[in-house]
Amino acid sequence: MLQNQTRKLRVLVVDDSSFMRMVIRSVLEKDPAIEVVGIAVDGMEGVEKALALKPDLITMDIEMPRLDGISALKQVMAKCPTRVLMVSTLTCEGAKATFDALDAGAIDYIPKNVTDSADAQRVFREELLRKVKGAASSIFGRPMTTSAPRTIITPPRQVQPAPRPSQALAGKFHYVGIGASTGGPVALQEVLGRIPGNYPHGIVVAIHMPKAFTGPYAERLNSKCSLQIKEANDGDIIQPGVVLVAPGGRHMALARQGNSIAVRTLSTAECPQYIYIPSVDHMMTTLADATNGSALGVILTGMGSDGFKGMKHLKSKGGITIVQDEATSTIYGMPRACIEGGVADTVLPLTQIGSEIARLGG
Repeated sequence: MLQNQTRKLRVLVVDDSSFMRMVIRSVLEKDPAIEVVGIAVDGMEGVEKALALKPDLITMDIEMPRLDGISALKQVMAKCPTRVLMVSTLTCEGAKATFDALDAGAIDYIPKNVTDSADAQRVFREELLRKVKGAASSIFGRPMTTSAPRTIITPPRQVQPAPRPSQALAGKFHYVGIGASTGGPVALQEVLGRIPGNYPHGIVVAIHMPKAFTGPYAERLNSKCSLQIKEANDGDIIQPGVVLVAPGGRHMALARQGNSIAVRTLSTAECPQYIYIPSVDHMMTTLADATNGSALGVILTGMGSDGFKGMKHLKSKGGITIVQDEATSTIYGMPRACIEGGVADTVLPLTQIGSEIARLGG
């Protein structure tokens, strides 16, 4: 987290498009809490200015001449570690490059979706400001790999640490729901990578991503984990050892279908009350109802409080909950909401969550 929250947030903008440089700079400079301290037209200049200006945050395009965004990001992380927000195209290739950037240390990403549409421009402006400010408040340089420390920390002062579920709870659920946002792509890979392929329960995931990203992300996870992982389609049945990732741009609901639980995908127009897409609250709430509480809910790193209402509903139905701790969360918003709201049965470091899911599911 930035040490001095009273001064302006200093941002370096790196993009080979003069139009995007103008748009990003214009949006950021209208906020009195942000100062654009520099502009770079490619990755090589971006690295040079990062070293010279030492900004608090860098917005980094991915496709650039001389030195691309991912190569520039790696140099920045090696020479002067800085929070980096990637600016990504809404394509399959853009999605894959974005996930590579997150693996290399980027805090978050924003889809490059500036068109002639007034609505698209408004969404981009709002998303850019929200993610820049969110990245500025993120925990930077935290352990995120399998070698991360396994120390459990105490939640905020007024909240007592959540106890670890006893072995008696093992096998008390038949489904798992996981929600995440900022920092989630890397965190979710860590969690799912620790669950064996013969896991006896089905898993559903809602992570805030645009439409073009969830398919490539599911494929990426599937290639790295023992579980079978795919983007969910309307009508899919939850099955043991299979992870269904909510499709970007839509909401995912779960519904009882005979002796099974089926996926229902809904347009954003059908669920206008949800700001974040796909909604973790909606997925978790419908999972709780469809399973009559026979589910384990998990909330990982993320901005805001999406997931708290769903976890609260799951708890009221008799479900079990796990929440990521502050020390390993990129953004503590979603976990904090659950912990301070009293709906976390367990608070664990990222590297222990997958093992705990496996242990309780035995």
